[in-house]
Amino acid sequence: MKPAHLRATTLSLAIVMALAAPGLHAQDAGAADAAPAASATDIDGITVTARRRVESIMDVPVAVSAFGEEQLKDLQASDVTGLQGAVPNLNIVQGRGSANSTNIFIRGIGQPDALQSFDPGVGMYVDDVYYSRINGSMFSLFDVQQIEVLRGPQGTLYGKNSTGGAIKVTTRDPFDHSGGAAELTIGDYGRQEVRAYYSGQLSDTVAASIAAASIRNDGYVRDTDTGRHYNNDDTQAIRAKIAFQPSDTFRATLSFDHTEQDVAPTLGRPMAPLLQTDLGFGSIVVLHPGETGEWNHRSRTSFLPPGHGQVMESAGASLAMEWDFSPQWLFKSITSYRQLETNSFIDIDASEFELGDVLVALDQDQFSQEFQLQYDNGGNLQATFGAYYMKEDVPSYQEAYADDLFALFGTPIAFLRTIEDDLSTTSVAAFAHANWEFAPTWTLAAGVRWTRDEKEYDRSTSTFWGAPFSGINETVAFQAKASWTAVTPSVSLQKAFSDNVMGYVSANRGFKSGGFNGRANTVYDTQHAKFDPEYVWTYELGLKAASDDGRLRGSVAAFKSDYKDFQARVSQDVGTFPVLNAAELDIVGIEFEGSARFGEASVLSAQLGWLDAEYDRFDDFRLDPSYPGYDPNLNHDHVPFSPEMTARIAFQQGFSLGDAGNLGVGVDASYRSKTWLSVDNRDVLSQGAYTLFGLFGVWDSPQYVWQVRAGVRNLTDEVYKTEGQEFASVGNIQTAYYGLPRNWYLSVRYNF
Repeated sequence: MKPAHLRATTLSLAIVMALAAPGLHAQDAGAADAAPAASATDIDGITVTARRRVESIMDVPVAVSAFGEEQLKDLQASDVTGLQGAVPNLNIVQGRGSANSTNIFIRGIGQPDALQSFDPGVGMYVDDVYYSRINGSMFSLFDVQQIEVLRGPQGTLYGKNSTGGAIKVTTRDPFDHSGGAAELTIGDYGRQEVRAYYSGQLSDTVAASIAAASIRNDGYVRDTDTGRHYNNDDTQAIRAKIAFQPSDTFRATLSFDHTEQDVAPTLGRPMAPLLQTDLGFGSIVVLHPGETGEWNHRSRTSFLPPGHGQVMESAGASLAMEWDFSPQWLFKSITSYRQLETNSFIDIDASEFELGDVLVALDQDQFSQEFQLQYDNGGNLQATFGAYYMKEDVPSYQEAYADDLFALFGTPIAFLRTIEDDLSTTSVAAFAHANWEFAPTWTLAAGVRWTRDEKEYDRSTSTFWGAPFSGINETVAFQAKASWTAVTPSVSLQKAFSDNVMGYVSANRGFKSGGFNGRANTVYDTQHAKFDPEYVWTYELGLKAASDDGRLRGSVAAFKSDYKDFQARVSQDVGTFPVLNAAELDIVGIEFEGSARFGEASVLSAQLGWLDAEYDRFDDFRLDPSYPGYDPNLNHDHVPFSPEMTARIAFQQGFSLGDAGNLGVGVDASYRSKTWLSVDNRDVLSQGAYTLFGLFGVWDSPQYVWQVRAGVRNLTDEVYKTEGQEFASVGNIQTAYYGLPRNWYLSVRYNF
């Protein structure tokens, strides 16, 4: 379905200030039917499925950013973390100490703890299938048709409630793409990547596609003494799809995917002195000083090869079916089953000492079923009715090693903690959403969702002390079960001021269920393991517009969020990490996006986000000076992963080379103000303001058969932190993780 071009005679000055661009290249350069570069009037032709049906991005009363395949390449994004900097008020980075997890915050809302007992604050979807774990969510972008980032609570249309927003990844439909492509990429740090895709019709009613990727690099962190490399990648992925269309009224797509990753540990940098307590002398010993100055990407670890890396295997199958019962009614079914296995050694203290070293192994399986009934009268009324079911089981096994945490008269005391737990979640929901144009140029949309999440948790942990303390070894176990029910409404009022200038106001409620503390290591902890749900109300005012010739497009949104019962994991005593529904937050912000095309081949784009996230309250017993473990360096003045300013500006220029093809060049700069990387606001786990620059060039042959692309990311070799581990009560662990240093690449693509 192709949306009609939007026309207007006016464009708000505020919109012109906010620019965001489509690329200058064919949208499907990987297929044999690739089209020439988009003309100036195509700039508004972006469609999204933010409301589970295809609409122009300019008509949706939702703050949403969309990126096609070529736009993702122009962002120089090889996985979903490449969206960092390209979306206002989005923080998306590799998770702390993990090669396969993603930390996502939108508008100050996310989940900073990667433990499986927490639900993510931002929903991740691939072809409408919800991924319940942040592990395995660093998708390699090898057959992606489009990524949409929806900002704000998602409750009435999406499979799983979320408080922060949603990221939707849509892969290619075999019926829509004919032909294939193969791409080879090389770069520094031993980067070697091979990607391939092929799609075609097997008959008039059947089409199939297959996509594969092999991604390798040596890693950008190195042990100075041994020369070993860390923070590397070695991932292989494949996806196959079979689409059936036996009639004009029925469509079905069966999809299979499998990903394997086997890498060395992901290391950070110890930012605070690492401490050992000598019980004999009654003293504190500094094992490793806190590091200062610019990091040289050198680190140490107590995990030595072989067999002490991070291994992940993720696989799944889904079946999506659609029936057109009549011109007005459409029925959808989305069935999915997924498995995830990880076995990861994480050196939390990032040193050769054993203070906070852990093994985390989990074996997750997830089944989900979603039904939708959609109505469209062809005019002023559209509606969606749905039901959702998900069953997830996450058994895990963990070990914690701390042989250097305590000593007796200079002799270290061996310590091991083992953990076996099993979390089972059953989520059921029913939802309805309607879109009614009740008067010319006025549209009212309203929805409601009922959700019930039930969790059963079984946990046992044992401690094993070395001599002379083996007598205090103990096992602590508990079982718990609870359920939470929520009703989350949404409403928006939309006004078309002209054919392509639209404004809206909206209110949406989000919900994230409660759970049980996955670090309940004492009897007291088990008695207080349960934590409550989070809720958020977000109120938004937005404007979207385009010029009458399609050369200018933009949007602006202002929002206010009331966020209650933030689930905060804090570090209390050695081995004690309670989860508090500690906080209420008041979050306000403004976001701008837009683009402008000059001539036939020049595009200027920009995004700007301003965010003021503050705690109205943070109930934390550790802030009481009478508390025995009172730490004056602890505060909650800042909300983590919520910089006040995020901005990006990019310029792309295309050149026609006549019979020699087309050349495009692009440059961009993204800015991020000071960011706090821990709930406890440790100063060493903060990152000052910084700007990253990127540069690329791309050549397309006349018929788009060949494409050569070269680029540099982090052009000025900025050294910057992206994540932090904060376990200050265990050896004073405060570890920072860093973004990629300057790196270049060269890729060659053949389309057939």
